[in-house]
Amino acid sequence: MNSVSSYSSSGKESLDQSGVRKRRRLSPIGDSAPPPLATTSRIKTKQAEPPSRIANGSKVSTNPEITLPEKLSFSSLNVSPWLIASLAAMEIKKPTGIQKECIPEILKGRDCIGGSRTGTGKTVAFSVPILQKWSEDPCGIFALMITPTRELAIQIYEQVKAIGARQSVKVVLITGGADQREQALQLASRPHVVIATPGRLAEHIKTSGEDTICGLRRVRFVVFDEADRLLTPGRGSMLPDLETCLSVLPSPDLRQTLLFTATVTPEVLALKERPRPAGKPPIFVCEVDTDTLAIPPKLQQLYIMAPVTHKECYLHVLLNTPENLKKSVIIFCNRTQTATLLEHMLRLLEHRVTALHSGLKQSERVNNLARFRAQAARILVATDVAARGLDIPEVALVVNFDVPRDPDDYIHRVGRTARAGRVGTSVTLIGQRDVDLIHAIEERVGSSMAEYAEEGVSIEGRVVREALKPVTEKKREAMLQIEEGRDVTGKRKVGMQKRKA
Repeated sequence: MNSVSSYSSSGKESLDQSGVRKRRRLSPIGDSAPPPLATTSRIKTKQAEPPSRIANGSKVSTNPEITLPEKLSFSSLNVSPWLIASLAAMEIKKPTGIQKECIPEILKGRDCIGGSRTGTGKTVAFSVPILQKWSEDPCGIFALMITPTRELAIQIYEQVKAIGARQSVKVVLITGGADQREQALQLASRPHVVIATPGRLAEHIKTSGEDTICGLRRVRFVVFDEADRLLTPGRGSMLPDLETCLSVLPSPDLRQTLLFTATVTPEVLALKERPRPAGKPPIFVCEVDTDTLAIPPKLQQLYIMAPVTHKECYLHVLLNTPENLKKSVIIFCNRTQTATLLEHMLRLLEHRVTALHSGLKQSERVNNLARFRAQAARILVATDVAARGLDIPEVALVVNFDVPRDPDDYIHRVGRTARAGRVGTSVTLIGQRDVDLIHAIEERVGSSMAEYAEEGVSIEGRVVREALKPVTEKKREAMLQIEEGRDVTGKRKVGMQKRKA
C-alpha cells in the first residue's frame, strides 16, 4: 500500500516555492522496485487451457469460447451495410428463423416457398434480399408484391418504404378503394416496387393500356404474401385475377418467384412439383415450426360454452372482467352483418369500439385501423380481412365471437396476439353446433383449449345478474339503428339511398 501511494505521489508533477515546474520522477527511489500496477491492455496474456473431460471416449472441451456458437446477425447473412442500418433504425437487429433460412437462398437467385408462424418477420425475409438485389442493379419495375387484403398491402407498403428509405426506393400501392386513374399514372412512372391486391391489379391490366403496364413485363421478383389465401380454389377464389396478373409478367425462367405464408397448404406445396425451366435451381422450401408451433408459443387458448341466443351477453361480461378491462381486444366474426351489429351494440354499451370489414369504405377502413393502433378505440370488431398479416403489438386479447369454418383461419386470427415473443390470450365462444369445428381446430393446432374461468366467480351467474337485461335492450336498439340507416353515433347516414322495390 505504501509503495503504491509513494509511486502515485512521486509520479505526479508538482510546483516548488519559486513556481518552477519540477521534472517528474521516472524511477522509484531505492533498489527494491514496487510491485507492478494492474493495467488494461488489449493483448491478453495466454491463460492455461481449462481441463477437458472425457465422455464416451471422446474429448469434450469445457472452454465456453469454443462451445458457444457464433452470434447470428444480418451481416453474417451477407446483407448490405445500408440495409443493416435501416433495420437497426427499426429496432430489428437479429434475424429470426425464417429470415436466417430464406435471405441467403434468395440472394443466390433461388425461388422460395417460406412457411412460418405469424409474427416471425416474413415481410423482412423477402424485402431485404429484394432491395439488396435492386441496389446492385436499380431499375423499375423491379419487384411486384401481391397480397390478399388491402390492410396487409398497406402494412407491407409502409415497411418496404421504411427499409428502403436510405436509398430512396420508390414504392407504389395498387389496391381497391382508391382512385384508379391516379394509380395508373403511378404505375406508368416506373416505380421500383409495386405492392398490389390481385383484383385491382387485374383491373389495371384489362383497362389501363400498354403504356401503364409495360413496366410489369420486366419485373425481376414476384412475391405472393399469404400465398395459401391467394391460391385457395372455390367460392371467392382469387385465382382468376391472379392468372390475369401473371399473364403480363415475365416467364418463370426470367424472374424469381417467392411465396410466403403462415400455413403451408397442399396448393402451395404443389408448385414445388411443377416442371422447372432448364438451368434454374430447384425451389427452396423452408418451413420453420409450421407443424409443431402453428400458433405463437406464449398464447393461452381458452373457450367459453355460450348458448347461441346469449353470445352477446357472454361477450359483454368477458370484456368487462377486471383482467380484460384495459386490454386491447380484437373480436372476429364470420359475417359483415354480425360485425356491424356488434359495433353498434358495444358502442351503446359504452365500450370504445371501432370496426374493420369489407362493408366499409376504404377511407373508413384506414381511419378505423389507425384509431385502433393509436388506442383511441380499445376494441376492434372485424371479419377475416383483419386476420392475416396485420402487426398490432398492443393486442392482448383475441375473441372468436364466431368459430371459423377453416382451422387455418383460426391460426391466423389468434396470431394477431402474442406476436414476436409477447404474451397473449385467445377466447373462443362455442355454441351448440360448434363442437366438431373445435375438435378440427385442436387437431390442426396440436393442442387443446382450456375452459375460461375466473377465481371464485360464476360466468353464468354474472351473465344473469349483470348482462342479460341491458345487453338484450341494447341489441334491439342497435338492430333498429341499422334498419333506419344510422351510423354508430346514431346519426342518419347522408347520401343517396337505394329505393326498395
